[in-house]
Amino acid sequence: MKRTDVVEMFSRLRELNPHPTTELAYTTPFELLVAVILSAQATDVGVNKATRRLYPVANTPSAILALGEEALKRHISTIGLFNAKAKNVIATCRILVEQYDGEVPRDRAALEALPGVGRKTANVVLNTAFGEPTIAVDTHIFRVANRTGLAPGKDVRAVEDRLLKVVPAEFRQDAHHWLILHGRYVCKARKPDCPHCVIRDLCAFRDKTAA
Repeated sequence: MKRTDVVEMFSRLRELNPHPTTELAYTTPFELLVAVILSAQATDVGVNKATRRLYPVANTPSAILALGEEALKRHISTIGLFNAKAKNVIATCRILVEQYDGEVPRDRAALEALPGVGRKTANVVLNTAFGEPTIAVDTHIFRVANRTGLAPGKDVRAVEDRLLKVVPAEFRQDAHHWLILHGRYVCKARKPDCPHCVIRDLCAFRDKTAA
């Protein structure tokens, strides 16, 4: 995609949604961190349903540690892989209490060292909680970047690196949210809604849907 088209693409997405954000419900960096850990192979709607039960009871590392792993499992049992996720959340809470005074570190290496936290989760926390211009590449963003020709890549890291090069600085802070929402609601996996796509004329996808 040409640079002028990239600028036009994000200008249109920004006009539609000037202040995009995650659909995960949270009020603190820690709540966001837990929600993103829980969101692996789960929907944001499903995670929000679970955290609405959990956070009024325990929404800090020390409170979740006091709650305990078995009780945590009961609160998040509607989410896929909840046993493994509960174990990771408890282990993460322990590290946050013991090493960071219960605060979420604003550092990629420290975040990625937490159980259940990979590069994508670290990018989401750095971007959404701390305002860093990172771009977390999930399946939606991977699809949109490749389909449109914005940032083709064989794997998520290749797409992330390419996005960081081609997305102009003025759009980089919100690019993650615009792309994930576009992939979730318009450029869908099975049948993209090309007729209602605001960037249809800029997109390199050959098999555009007609209706």
